[in-house]
Amino acid sequence: MVVARQLRLSPPPSVTVSSILYDPTSLSLALMHSDSSFSLYPRISPLSPPPLHSATTTATAAAAATVVSPPSSAAAFLRLRRNDTVRVIFLVASPHLAGSSILLRFYMLRTDNQFARVRVICNQSDLEFDERRFGVLVRVNHGVSVKLAASINVFAMYSVSDRKVRVFAVKVMEGDVVKLMKTAVIDCDLPVFSISVDIGFLILGEVNGVRVLPLRPLVKGRVKKSDKPKVQKFSLGNGMMLGSNGSSVLYAKSWKVNGNLEEKIGKHYDNSAKLKPVKMRQSSQEGGVRFVPFKSKDFEDYKSSKVPLEMSIKAISIQFLGHNKFLILDSVGELYLLSLSPHVSGSESVHEMKKLTLTMKVQNLAVFPDDSTSPQTVWVSDGHYTIHAIIVSDTTDSTANENDTKDIEEKIQRSATQVIFTSEKIQEIIPLSANAMLLLGQANNIFAYAIS
Repeated sequence: MVVARQLRLSPPPSVTVSSILYDPTSLSLALMHSDSSFSLYPRISPLSPPPLHSATTTATAAAAATVVSPPSSAAAFLRLRRNDTVRVIFLVASPHLAGSSILLRFYMLRTDNQFARVRVICNQSDLEFDERRFGVLVRVNHGVSVKLAASINVFAMYSVSDRKVRVFAVKVMEGDVVKLMKTAVIDCDLPVFSISVDIGFLILGEVNGVRVLPLRPLVKGRVKKSDKPKVQKFSLGNGMMLGSNGSSVLYAKSWKVNGNLEEKIGKHYDNSAKLKPVKMRQSSQEGGVRFVPFKSKDFEDYKSSKVPLEMSIKAISIQFLGHNKFLILDSVGELYLLSLSPHVSGSESVHEMKKLTLTMKVQNLAVFPDDSTSPQTVWVSDGHYTIHAIIVSDTTDSTANENDTKDIEEKIQRSATQVIFTSEKIQEIIPLSANAMLLLGQANNIFAYAIS
């Protein structure tokens, strides 16, 4: 059975909605408008029955909306984990001074269910907290666009013009203050079309495949000490060790079996130690970095020929599925299942890419990451008026032979359980839960669908 409900917000958006983001952890909805501003709605349950209309209800809903002023070029929800507490931050990147630098604004969801901008501590030379704009100025050329991808305590930013990926670690401090540290800079020789940070991996969507980088070496950074003071250390239970003098010392726990990265990065607040970002090239093959092509034969043919960039196949969307697996959407509408193996020092990681045979060219993809369930529901759309709910079973195995792989592809092709026809042309779909998703229609309407 399919349950459908139109989402009615109060106050309703006054500007056309061009894109939507949703954080399942905090039930927060972010609407990007045509003027590049954002409206933030916390504690939104799209499938819950609408409340009774009253003056009190309307006033409460109106007060809950937070407006992020334009311009904005990229945004992401960032989760900060400290001990057993998770705080949610809405991170926004904007051009500053005609694009000569990037302004990062941090909006934290407070305990009163309001988003508010927070102060950021940053001590590195190319990062500066601007009191007037209440955000962090990154001395990097913004250029035509930037991309953001965030996970737990970590986010990555790619500047198309600067051709670099920067990895940042974020730590929540006392009094709703956060600390920002740049931990890695990756020089990109090739264009990047999508980016993902999840389960201990940084994945870059490139031409004819994706590049997989273990995240832990990029987040740990390098610590250069002028001396070695003796400090007594107390565990904060999240990868950080706190010195007896109040300074935080760089330590990192290994990520868990389920893939959740539990690393926290810090440094001495005095001058005894400085965190130095890791620097590497995109084409490096050290430290477990691997390029995984869509098809090995096609990749070899591409390397031996001069295919124009606009005619090449690109990885345009990377979404975590669960159980160390990702779904990759390419620029011609094909879908691939990427299976990752954890990087073990001294050994070569083995990653697999398998094409899923579908009866449509996919234009929109929505995946709710879930390690607890198998099989999982994936939402795909042709970008017109239909959405398919597809069951993807976690039955693939790295030891499977070619015949087994074909069987799996055929099973996935036959496993479309629901088809939803919409009255509006589909602009975007995003996951709400394991069996529900949110749809943005062309007429500025937002609908929630669930299957049971």
